[in-house]
Amino acid sequence: MGKKKITNQKKGPQFIFQRKNYVFLFIGIACIALGFILMSGGGSDDPNVFNPEIYNFRRIRLAPFLVLVGLGIQIYAILLDPSKKKS
Repeated sequence: MGKKKITNQKKGPQFIFQRKNYVFLFIGIACIALGFILMSGGGSDDPNVFNPEIYNFRRIRLAPFLVLVGLGIQIYAILLDPSKKKS
């Protein structure tokens, strides 16, 4: 029986995500934040007056779409394996 040498010692902590993952995570967070910002507002100062601005395209279609796209980017960033090389 011989002695085994350990040659694969890596110094420092090993992170689960790499730089590419974090870039996509921040892009997803930015999309989600922009969607929520676009959803905000549209109320009326007087509760007796109805403001139809609350039902415009930006709040009903665009903002929820941006939030869903941001969530999709987040899922992609989590599942992305940046260490995988193209052959």
